[in-house]
Amino acid sequence: METTQSPDIAAKPLPAAAGTVADAADPTLPLELLELELSLEGFSGGEEAFCEAVRHAARAAHGEFLFDLPATGLISDCRRLAVLRIPEDSETMRVIFAVLDEDDAEIRLLQPDEETEPLLRFADAFVNLLQRLPERPRGDA
Repeated sequence: METTQSPDIAAKPLPAAAGTVADAADPTLPLELLELELSLEGFSGGEEAFCEAVRHAARAAHGEFLFDLPATGLISDCRRLAVLRIPEDSETMRVIFAVLDEDDAEIRLLQPDEETEPLLRFADAFVNLLQRLPERPRGDA
């Protein structure tokens, strides 16, 4: 599947971090993005729970959890960053970043922007690599 970004999804700037966040109240959001946002609302905090919460939310939105990494120094007011792909339409996937704030209390969804362009390129390269790897039967180590 091709990874693309959609400029027509309504977004609002984040006050504490660069990028944009999905507004769950916006009726024009794709269902998967809304599902992702709603799945993350129950997050109770903590760096340890971050990955599991984001993985669960990605599955609920029919998306994919690609990877996570420390975000300190990459994005302001963020401790960890997870890279997700969610369906944009029936044929394309879009990359979304889920970030854990420095207080380990809140997960925000960011759409790629100029500041996160290197992370987006890395995510695209990661997906490209995964698509080139031969599929192995489940259960093989």
